[in-house]
Amino acid sequence: MSITEMDQQYVAGTYKRFPVEIVAGKGSLVYDTDGKEYIDMGSGIGVTSFGVADDDWQAAVTEQLLKVQHMSNLYYTEPCAKLAKLLCEKTGMKKVFFSNSGAEANECAIKVARKYAAEHHGPSCYTIVTLNNSFHGRTLATLAATGQDHFHELFQPLPAGFVSVPADDMEAFIDVAEKTPIAGVLIEIVQGEGGVIPLDPDYVKALAAYTKEKDIVLMVDEVQTGNGRTGKLYAYMNYGIEPDVVSTAKGLAGGLPMGATLLSEKVQNVLGYGDHGSTFGGNPVAAAGAISIIERIDDDLLAEVQEKSQMIFDTLTGAPGIKSVSGMGLMIGIETEKPAAEIVNTCIANGVLPLTAKTKVRLLPALNIPKDVLKKALEVIKAAAE
Repeated sequence: MSITEMDQQYVAGTYKRFPVEIVAGKGSLVYDTDGKEYIDMGSGIGVTSFGVADDDWQAAVTEQLLKVQHMSNLYYTEPCAKLAKLLCEKTGMKKVFFSNSGAEANECAIKVARKYAAEHHGPSCYTIVTLNNSFHGRTLATLAATGQDHFHELFQPLPAGFVSVPADDMEAFIDVAEKTPIAGVLIEIVQGEGGVIPLDPDYVKALAAYTKEKDIVLMVDEVQTGNGRTGKLYAYMNYGIEPDVVSTAKGLAGGLPMGATLLSEKVQNVLGYGDHGSTFGGNPVAAAGAISIIERIDDDLLAEVQEKSQMIFDTLTGAPGIKSVSGMGLMIGIETEKPAAEIVNTCIANGVLPLTAKTKVRLLPALNIPKDVLKKALEVIKAAAE
């Protein structure tokens, strides 16, 4: 039985896999069972921040793995504490709750917003406002928070207390806020699964000012946009706002499952003993990997991310068959005349692995992808779009 046959027989059929089995890789190059080389332009959907089998990451993870691979949160571990300190120092946040995924990080954010609102504004203040076209996860609560109806259809009834409004429409938000007690607002600075669409900076600043004035908890979902992806450590930093809560995951631990919910001074003590928990949250091996990633996301690397982003926009904007290019940093959406799936299949045949987001081709390469490798991938994508 081949791996493909084994997978199809025994793994739940929730993924539409491409007919490629990856067996090895280094950096932004990966290889299939036949030894064919591919340029990885997806990095595991924004997860392998420094590429596959990164030497520094491997060393950090292996060193910790040989000490202790897991310890209950009933005890202290150095990697967990050091990572929390690092994240707080780099963001100005005060405390961190660790979990295993973006959805869990967003669940924690929602719980923080509701508990804060209940304590300060009463039990009727529990509604969470999100934006149309958003995506916040696949648990029941984060599905309810997701502003796309087709994700809701098969899983009714979803938890109550979530309202979605159009993005970049402050009047629509205020209309809801004046009629409903709002506990929190959850936004993505760049809507990833929704098509790689950045929010309007004026809208984000107006929303931040309104939530601060009304004592509404402002949460920014940085699951995909975080950890250097947009040219800043976190995407909200591009807009000059100060959220109350930031959720992140994907690229945080460089390939190991880890989520984090960062809490500002305003909400740092909302969660007390027994209010929340996670068996694997802050796992020392995952935390060691994350320290290796976060320590290396410095100004020089972020400047490189911005340069490579500009390179992508300059190369693809206006090219034959390409209608538009959107996004921020190394989180790019490409609207093409041909169907996105056709473009991706052509790219795979020619040794490049991009992704899709709705009707767009999506690029999420490793932050440190070499410029010559990126240039080669872009030429393949251009040719596929023609």
